Amino acid sequence: MRLRAVRGATTVEKDTKDEILSATAELLQEMMARNELAREDLVSIVFTATSDLRAVFPAEAARGIGISDVPLLCARELDVEGAMPSCIRVLMHAYTERTLSSVRHVYLGDAKKLRSDLAD
Repeated sequence: MRLRAVRGATTVEKDTKDEILSATAELLQEMMARNELAREDLVSIVFTATSDLRAVFPAEAARGIGISDVPLLCARELDVEGAMPSCIRVLMHAYTERTLSSVRHVYLGDAKKLRSDLAD
């Protein structure tokens, strides 16, 4: 087993608790499914959100799907001119048998535009 990082991002239409939690939970579940990860494989998860998202911490979505014993950290995404709005990004650290090149990063919603080379 090796420690790997899995990237993901998603967007929401509105800054509401329900939308943020739903989109973030969907993203986390998809990241874990595509990489065949169990909760026990997770080491930590870092979340960032753009400055227009203020309704809830994205990490709350992880706790909502049973990821309560893994260190979680939320931070504000850099406010760069022209950056994608209403975006939640995730950096998940996990132990896996996957090679670096076989890790599957996940981009949902408008975030697919961020890394069209990785989104599927």
